[in-house]
Amino acid sequence: MDLLYKSTRGDSQPVTASQAILKGLAEDGGLYVPTALPKLEVSLQELAKMNYQETAYEVMKLFFTDFTEQELKDCIKKAYDQKFDIEEIVSIVKADEAYYLELFHGSTIAFKDMALSILPHLMITAAKKNGVKNDIVILTATSGDTGKAALAGFADIEGTKIIVFYPKNGVSPIQEKQMLTQKGKNTYVVGITGNFDDAQTGVKELFHDKQLAKELEEAGFQFSSANSINIGRLVPQIVYYVYTYAHLLAEGEIKENESIHVAVPTGNFGNILAAYYAKNMGILIDKLICASNENKVLYDFFTTGIYDKNRDFILTSSPSMDILISSNLERLIYRIGGEDDKNNKLLMEQLKKEGKYEITEQMKQKLCDFYGGYATEEQIKEKIKKLYEKAGYVIDTHTAVASVVYDKFKKETEDRTKTVIASTASPYKFTRSVLDAIDIKYDEWEDFALVDELSQISGVAVPEAMEEIRTAPILHHKVCRPEEMREMVKEILNGKSSR
Repeated sequence: MDLLYKSTRGDSQPVTASQAILKGLAEDGGLYVPTALPKLEVSLQELAKMNYQETAYEVMKLFFTDFTEQELKDCIKKAYDQKFDIEEIVSIVKADEAYYLELFHGSTIAFKDMALSILPHLMITAAKKNGVKNDIVILTATSGDTGKAALAGFADIEGTKIIVFYPKNGVSPIQEKQMLTQKGKNTYVVGITGNFDDAQTGVKELFHDKQLAKELEEAGFQFSSANSINIGRLVPQIVYYVYTYAHLLAEGEIKENESIHVAVPTGNFGNILAAYYAKNMGILIDKLICASNENKVLYDFFTTGIYDKNRDFILTSSPSMDILISSNLERLIYRIGGEDDKNNKLLMEQLKKEGKYEITEQMKQKLCDFYGGYATEEQIKEKIKKLYEKAGYVIDTHTAVASVVYDKFKKETEDRTKTVIASTASPYKFTRSVLDAIDIKYDEWEDFALVDELSQISGVAVPEAMEEIRTAPILHHKVCRPEEMREMVKEILNGKSSR
């Protein structure tokens, strides 16, 4: 029987997996969640013998039940191929008493590749299954990494267009250049004069705009999302937690029935939610260590039970986490609230109107799987420097956030359970911040001189993704205010706007 998906706000009819992937966001503004979280059908010992692609099938087949075996395996094969620079797809590196799960070996050297390599193939397959004749317009807000990974995934995919909005002064120079040099006749990149939350809020409003949807339908278009609010993004992220546990078991790093902790640098909450889903499917994860930067809205939530975005927005050296509205948290709130969609809807309306909400004591008790912590800018620098000097291992700023919070967790709890730290981006993506942490002498160096220096000190070759943009021309020049996003989308789709 097919696993169906329902909205966290309850006003939309249940849909199949392929319909949920196509829609991205439910019509009532809620997020799609499965009507039940499936359990793994194979043992951990069997998973320990599987490669990444085989593991992906075992996980995804439980969620995407209206895809045939051939359809799903074809999507997996096209996604996890030579685009990744290692055959294993992910790498697990032990350094200073922790296991760093390197999720950045894809074509844009960030963890978003893990899901955005497969989403275009899932979406095109879903469109065929549902008889969609319109072109699918992927509308996405990015805090830095989703944008490039989505652009790379959808570039020149027939029957699609992709429009990415990003905060003009809120991403790293490398992140921006990766997006602005993106090729593809169907790709559009727009900087906005605001922060990521402005971009994300604007995209959500466009999805809810019934008049715009009608105009686009008449012109042969329909919206979908490549953000982590799309269930087609979230499910592929579950795979690497399942694979990692099985890999550690296969390598003898953990014993049978031994639990691990997982530490995740967290902004929009999708990556750690995937780990939570993996735990609920049967993977032996004990604590989910939710690591925030100085925009510590999630730390405050786990500490107090109050989600409050009414605060200053801080630009940090970990820009992909500079977020005050963690969209995927809604899926967790829905679950710990007993799947009460009416109450969930009230909380989300409260967030929209007042900028905050508070959960009940009963709901707070169901957060015992989570530990929240945050890292300051100074602590991030110290961690990068210390780990390099102690273990010769270089991590990026986002990974450092998780590593700092893991250290705090160990100190507070004296818990020595083996821990996997999600390493979400290559240090090459944030060379200036990384090298400044190691030695202030790099402060005046040019960006690509820093890239070469990082290769020298780390002993890791410059990724192809970096070499490609070194001399690539800027192809996208658009900038608009948040309130102009609607008109910008219409201009692009009407063919009235150049890049």
